[in-house]
Amino acid sequence: MQYKFGIPDLVSDTLCLKMENDNLLLYRLRSTRSRKRTKRKDVIKQIRKKYQRSEVLRDARRNIQWIPLDVPYQRGFVRFFVVREEVIRSKDGEFFEGILKKINTWMYSESRRFLKKKKKFGRRIYVEKEQKLKPISSWSWSDPKLAFTARERQYFLKYEEYCPYRKCNEVYYEFTEPWRFTLRVRPNMITHYKPVDFELEKEYAELESYLWQHKNAGIIYKTIYGKSNSWRSEKEDSNLIKSRKYFTCAHTATEIAESFLDV
Repeated sequence: MQYKFGIPDLVSDTLCLKMENDNLLLYRLRSTRSRKRTKRKDVIKQIRKKYQRSEVLRDARRNIQWIPLDVPYQRGFVRFFVVREEVIRSKDGEFFEGILKKINTWMYSESRRFLKKKKKFGRRIYVEKEQKLKPISSWSWSDPKLAFTARERQYFLKYEEYCPYRKCNEVYYEFTEPWRFTLRVRPNMITHYKPVDFELEKEYAELESYLWQHKNAGIIYKTIYGKSNSWRSEKEDSNLIKSRKYFTCAHTATEIAESFLDV
């Protein structure tokens, strides 16, 4: 019997085929770093998918229609700001009503007196709850939904306040003429109720519990919301900034000690 190919050619083809298989196997094997990268990408995709689902559920919860009650009932009292009579009768009455809609606050209490407990000289006493107008954050200041006009901005003062959660100073804008408004108390009447979808609430609670764990929340802030303060421009220098809950010292400890020695 005669062979078409010789023995050397057959051995050569076998070796080439084996080398090709070895190369394919080598390419299929991934490094430890590559496997970790792929695993992290899969985790981020899973978190993104759950976050999108939570957004859908949040909109569904928000869009549940309120149903009117057959018999409304009172639950405590509500206190809010209104424009003073002498101001509303002036030519700028509508102007200050528009400002109040953006900075008004509401406080609820079981009694009409709006009291809270306070410890003084070892005794617990009742004092009136303090209610202020809402300060405008730096985000809301340029929010197109509020749409502050140039004239309205003239009635606000810029200041900085230390935020214990972010551990940095946050910029706020405070209304400079709160005397134009006064507090008013009214019964808090409950006229509508929103039905509860237990399946929706259960799924939403499970997603929120998973998404806002420490590591998952960090991934959300970095990959979905973006890096913190990345869009902010540098802070503008203003002489209207007030300092609260912190102070700055222009002199070093050595200079202060030398000033005492000179005396």
